[in-house]
Amino acid sequence: MLQEKVGKRIKQLRNQLGISQEELAFRSNVHRTYIASVEVGKRNLTINVLEKIVNALEVTLSDFFNF
Repeated sequence: MLQEKVGKRIKQLRNQLGISQEELAFRSNVHRTYIASVEVGKRNLTINVLEKIVNALEVTLSDFFNF
């Protein structure tokens, strides 16, 4: 399922940066529990929230979807 793949990609990139869910939440201005739900594929993202998270992960959208 796509939302699970997106969640796994977010977690992968977050781990590569060496940051916690809390730090990603701070950088993206998204609540930590929302980040946790996204990473396990339980929450659908809006384009706006995805953009915030991708920017916080310091990658482009095209790099993000290169999985």
